[in-house]
Amino acid sequence: MKAVLQKVRSARVRVDREIVGAIERGWLIYLGVGSDDHSADADWLIRRILALRMFRGADGDDVSVLEVGGNLLVVSQFTLFANCRKGGKPSWHRAAEPTKGEALYQYFLEGLRAREGLTLAAGKFGAMMEVESINDGPVTLLLDSRSKSGK
Repeated sequence: MKAVLQKVRSARVRVDREIVGAIERGWLIYLGVGSDDHSADADWLIRRILALRMFRGADGDDVSVLEVGGNLLVVSQFTLFANCRKGGKPSWHRAAEPTKGEALYQYFLEGLRAREGLTLAAGKFGAMMEVESINDGPVTLLLDSRSKSGK
């Protein structure tokens, strides 16, 4: 599983011109599910995202999104698994097929919903979406559950 996290002051996602999710201060998360991913990959990402101390707390220390009372907006994005090495058209063979991708996307959302003190919004899996955000920093982080890295 791959995630691109953008620290935002605000973000929202629209489907068919209707806002389906919106947040204030927090993480905008683009989530890609790969063909080899499992629930353990989602669990790892959830732990990493909630442990990251990238927000300024009241006392000036760096704190997590939970500690600052921040929010999360999760948008599915299979294009994180694009292979652009050959030709002019990306290959999507490393992305999960839609049924598996949606099941793991929903599992990821449920894992976040289970956390107390967290406000969560989400896009619509498989839909054409318009995403607007005001980046804070800017801060953009890449997480990959397969390499267990945040590059």
